[in-house]
Amino acid sequence: MHFDITSLDPCSNARAGVLHTDHGDIPTPIFMPVGTAGTVKAVHQHELRTDIDAKIILGNTYHLYLRPGLDTLRAAGGLHRFNGWERPMLTDSGGFQVFSLADSRKITEEGCKFQSHIDGSRHLFTPERVMDIERVIGADIIMAFDECCPGNAPYNYAKKSMELTHRWLDRCVARYNETEPLYGYQQALFPIVQGCQYSDLRKQSAEYIASKDALGYAIGGLAVGEPTEVMYQMVEVVNAILPQDSPRYLMGVGTPANILESIERGIDMFDCVMPTRNGRNGMLFTSRGTINIKNKKWERCFEPIDPDSGAEADRVYTLAYLHHLFKAEELLGLQIASIHNLHFYLWLVGEARRHILSGDFSSWKRGIVDRLSVRI
Repeated sequence: MHFDITSLDPCSNARAGVLHTDHGDIPTPIFMPVGTAGTVKAVHQHELRTDIDAKIILGNTYHLYLRPGLDTLRAAGGLHRFNGWERPMLTDSGGFQVFSLADSRKITEEGCKFQSHIDGSRHLFTPERVMDIERVIGADIIMAFDECCPGNAPYNYAKKSMELTHRWLDRCVARYNETEPLYGYQQALFPIVQGCQYSDLRKQSAEYIASKDALGYAIGGLAVGEPTEVMYQMVEVVNAILPQDSPRYLMGVGTPANILESIERGIDMFDCVMPTRNGRNGMLFTSRGTINIKNKKWERCFEPIDPDSGAEADRVYTLAYLHHLFKAEELLGLQIASIHNLHFYLWLVGEARRHILSGDFSSWKRGIVDRLSVRI
């Protein structure tokens, strides 16, 4: 696995590149649809390949460990064979899910004890255990186990959490180095920068993470409650330290405007549940702004959803039809909205890449970013 930078924007830190993996090449900047439990909700793999043309999708260690379980995944030959996705995959370590289980988990130096949200059974995730689980799942990119603390955490808590994440990382690296992939292709371990909203902690964490000589690096613990401008500031602090020739992954971010602002600051990879989750609730992201398709104003609007993004759904279905599907509570409405939103996100990062390659990313970004947040 390796990363090639093909173009740098002359007026910002934006860059275009290609991440080469054994399951295919990933052009960057890239957005990765979230397939938490081995599936992107309401979207078939065929649609991910054709309508959306996703280059890489995510799975989640916590959820896949609980269901279908490691025995099933190992017997299947890993997640790629289990769910029929032949392109690259990334697995989150489960750190964020641990963060979200505040009422049913206990974090210690050893790891994290937690109760399953499915049946209440008790489990222990240690850095070593998480590496073993991610070997069984078999994603191309695997994340180190970390603690994700709240965005407004007090300084002392954030510092202790960051230091614990660093100690866990050392154990992840040791386990990663003493084990081998199970299915005949390479897996790359990405460490995660933490430090909450404190610049000095982010700097310390980025320096520690960068010393690990990894194939790629992630920035975690953002978009969890801190102001947007603070998130951008932390990205700038971290990207000034992380190696320039490696991919940088901003975890769990975010809105279309967040993505463009972060690309401008040097981020290469993104994931977020927003396109599918918001789509299932009737919010459409378009090149003209956001649409609540449940509003009556769309009842007789026979225009395409978004003629600019070029999605098949946008050519076939009208806003009036999609409004009808949501009002009638037809499942097809959730599917069309999810496919449209994912296609829009992939179209957006594709346009960003195209403008980086042509040398006019900054001017293009200024012209579109404010429009993306408008409520139509």
